[in-house]
Amino acid sequence: MRNCLTALLCVICICSHEATAQQTNDNPVFNALRYRSIGPLRGGRSAAVTGVRGKPTTFFFGATGGGVWKTEDGGSNWRNASDGFFGGSIGAVTVAPSNPNIIYVGGGEVTVRGNVSHGSGMWKSDDGGKSWKSIGLTDSHHIPRVRVHPKNPDIVYVAAMGHLYGPNQQRGVFRSKDGGKTWQKILFVNDEVGAVDLQIDPGNAKILYASMWRIKRTPYSLESGGQGSGLYKSTDGGDTWKEITRNRGLPKGMVGIIGVDVSPVDSNRVFAIIEAADGGVFRSDNGGETWTKINDERKLRQRAWYYTRIYAGPKNKDEVYVLNVRFWRSIDGGKTYSSIRTPHGDHHDLWIDPDNPDRLAIADDGGGQVSYNRGRTWSTYMNQPTAQFYRVTTDNHFPYRIYGAQQDNSTVRIDHRSSGRERDWEPTAGGESGHIAPDPTNPDIVYGGTYGGYLTRINHKTGERRNIHIWPDNPMGHGAGDGKFRFQWNFPIFFGHDKKTLFAAGNVLFKTVDGGGSWTQISHDLTRNDKSKLGPSGGPITKDNTSVEYYCTIFAAAQSHHDHNVIWCGSDDGLIHVTTDGGKNWKNVTPPELPEWSQINSLEIHPSKKGSVYIAATRYKLDDFKPYLYKTNDFGKTWEKITAGIDAKHFTRVVRADPDRDGLLYAGTENGMYVSMDDGKSWTSFQLNLPIVPITDLALKNQDLIVATQGRSFWVMDDLTPLHQFNKKTAQQPVFFFKPRPVYRMGRRSRVALRFHLKEKPTGVATLRIVDPQGNVAQTYSTKPKRSAGQSPLSLKAGMNSVVWSMRYASAKTFPGMILWGGGTQGPRAVPGKYTAVLTIGKQEIKQEFEIKIDPRIQATPEDLMEQFKFHTQLRDELSKVNTTIGQIRDVRTQIGALTKRLKGRKQFAALVKQANDISKKLTAIEERLYQTKNQSPQDPLNFPIRLNNRLSALVSVVDTGDNAPTRQSRQVFEMLRGEIGVQQKKFDALLAQDLPNFNKAVKNANVPAIFIDPSNDGE
Repeated sequence: MRNCLTALLCVICICSHEATAQQTNDNPVFNALRYRSIGPLRGGRSAAVTGVRGKPTTFFFGATGGGVWKTEDGGSNWRNASDGFFGGSIGAVTVAPSNPNIIYVGGGEVTVRGNVSHGSGMWKSDDGGKSWKSIGLTDSHHIPRVRVHPKNPDIVYVAAMGHLYGPNQQRGVFRSKDGGKTWQKILFVNDEVGAVDLQIDPGNAKILYASMWRIKRTPYSLESGGQGSGLYKSTDGGDTWKEITRNRGLPKGMVGIIGVDVSPVDSNRVFAIIEAADGGVFRSDNGGETWTKINDERKLRQRAWYYTRIYAGPKNKDEVYVLNVRFWRSIDGGKTYSSIRTPHGDHHDLWIDPDNPDRLAIADDGGGQVSYNRGRTWSTYMNQPTAQFYRVTTDNHFPYRIYGAQQDNSTVRIDHRSSGRERDWEPTAGGESGHIAPDPTNPDIVYGGTYGGYLTRINHKTGERRNIHIWPDNPMGHGAGDGKFRFQWNFPIFFGHDKKTLFAAGNVLFKTVDGGGSWTQISHDLTRNDKSKLGPSGGPITKDNTSVEYYCTIFAAAQSHHDHNVIWCGSDDGLIHVTTDGGKNWKNVTPPELPEWSQINSLEIHPSKKGSVYIAATRYKLDDFKPYLYKTNDFGKTWEKITAGIDAKHFTRVVRADPDRDGLLYAGTENGMYVSMDDGKSWTSFQLNLPIVPITDLALKNQDLIVATQGRSFWVMDDLTPLHQFNKKTAQQPVFFFKPRPVYRMGRRSRVALRFHLKEKPTGVATLRIVDPQGNVAQTYSTKPKRSAGQSPLSLKAGMNSVVWSMRYASAKTFPGMILWGGGTQGPRAVPGKYTAVLTIGKQEIKQEFEIKIDPRIQATPEDLMEQFKFHTQLRDELSKVNTTIGQIRDVRTQIGALTKRLKGRKQFAALVKQANDISKKLTAIEERLYQTKNQSPQDPLNFPIRLNNRLSALVSVVDTGDNAPTRQSRQVFEMLRGEIGVQQKKFDALLAQDLPNFNKAVKNANVPAIFIDPSNDGE
């Protein structure tokens, strides 16, 4: 029996947002910068999922790193529901049974892999996930279960695992009776044991079951189970607890993680799956008093620390589900199991609709999926940008591609201009955990690693694949000290600056110059090689040796581009070595002030200073969450810590130096992005619109910043040039126009970003004109735009302003209600050349030149593109002329109609009315040749044949496709259409020249009164 322990008031966060990298900064350039999500849209690991009773298409899941996601259409589409409030790793999502608008979320995943992230405590929404507030338990780190009273949404129970890497007090089972305002710790074993599973008896809310688990990680070990682990029961709503771990029928020896559930059909029936030497699935039919082992198959309990979840069916007491690598169901009370096929393996959480057992939601290593037929079919996980990436690199392809290894999936290479669509990415070399190295001279050849020291080479052009493992002795199941070499889960692989040498690192550094056919060792062991930290991982019950916990290895390495003989290596046990002679001799240059056993997570060579290097280190696996960034300017003789401005709990994973501006640094932390403009002396938040998510790696390519996240896939910040140009002096200028970087004309979605800083908001009219190489105005933006002239609106403010030009000239003129099938009104695309942006504010005129470059992949010549431009311009102008004519026809007819309506029924004006009707008929006849007037909705053209303006606009779309000179047939069709249009135009011109003047004269001669009084109108 364990009585309830000390009451603990939670520390309520008075702000509405998570404490993250969001300090105020005064750099106005930031307002013009944004991150862009590029996917891939392939789900990453999830350990929390729930549906909503009474809302059959609404579900939530929690991503491990990516926040909370919601679908309202049964999984066809998911959107993030926590952005703007909190994010990161999610361990539990629970909807109050008595009020579907109340949702509780616990931070921190239960799937305690080597890349596990902790959470930010408890969060609550009172409006179905639209807004959130922090409700404490922020030091619990990992909350795998939240249970809400079935009738009172203010009574909440939380299972908290606590710190994974060290002892702490905020762990165990907590209860709130006021909706999370205050918390009481009601079950506590010790500061190393937390609660991992928690159930309320559906038939009696006073009865609860909780499992306690001793779980501990270090950089070199994983321990699941031991003293303190056990199963508990309360019959008074959690006031008191009784340990039932040793009740008759349960394992007699040491136990580890335990999953537990109660049948909603029969409160006496309780299921438990227990990690133990004699563990398995156990069932009690008397409320936990006695138990029977009903299954001990290892398929249900392999890798127990990663799974061990059991769920009772809501309508059939003999139905029970068990989650593991596969998804298992029993219909005979838990004795035998059959697998249910799912879109992804490795299952971690399950929700079964209490009212309809056919309706399921599952969380697995691919995210969240939904089924409406008890698992026969599922929604896709290819619509969730929640991938976890370890590293990121780029290639020299045009346009460049981004590479990374997605945890629980394949590696990917993805077009950096992508929006995450599946057609924009593909698998590449390596596995879920490794570095990737595209060949600098041939990006179709890619090298990739994964755990076990395995390394592969793929030729994407030919499909050839070769295993080039450095030491192909499979280490699986062995401890780190059992093999000749040690390769960590995420061992470094990178090309040298000669573009021929490929390096890879275990506990020593290797290189190959023949594509992996042979490897040469070029260092001694560059780690501490502490034998006490090289044993098998796992235990004390179940071993788990996958090389995640392999320690004393090189974790980061880099070759200097200033001198190819200079190579730096950093180990996961806190050592930094450098060689200046290509590996013949190595020197230990570890910063004396760097705490021992730190993991050197990244090394960055200074872009311009030969002996200068930056390092990012972490110690979170030692329960130390402080940031550690250092730099040296003298090859490691002296070091300087550079973390001022970074939150004390935002541990650092990566630092990168911008090659285009000395002293401009970017840092990725567990809780977001930071930037330094002064070489690390001070840092400020660089989060902007980036969601709160662990940042695992950064890369810089072509003045873009690429961000790898652990839970939200890849993001790109396009065009860093404003940061390169802006300084305190320019901020004081009345107007500072940033010079755009050269932009390639690549497809229809090419853009030029024009950015300028205004010290004050203009009071008068301001314009921005784009002038082409021939001096013609391509586009005009104005604070008072003339729509008839094709001008676009311009909104200005004090500070940063940004205008994005689509690289198109003004569009063709249109008219209200116009419906086209397959047609376009877009203006021609700008041809490559040097353009000028002219910003006019009052009498001040500021110019900035920029260049549009030709896509180097295309076969078209500049002359071809100019021909395309000229022809497109002709088409646009002709289409504008036609549409203007149609607008004029409608205007004239409307005026005539208004007049004849007044004259109707007045015999003295009968001849005039007839003349007006004749003109209207002629106008209608011309209009109906130019435009299909019967079209009123987008697909009406399938029923009513398109007319001349639509045929012309369709030719615009044809000519605008691709980068080519116009075909002869396009010109011929244009001449044909122009001829037919000309016939109608002549008719209209003749009507304007003859019929309309004659009509106006007749109106004048008829002396039509300006105002008529209808004698029949008596005012009632």
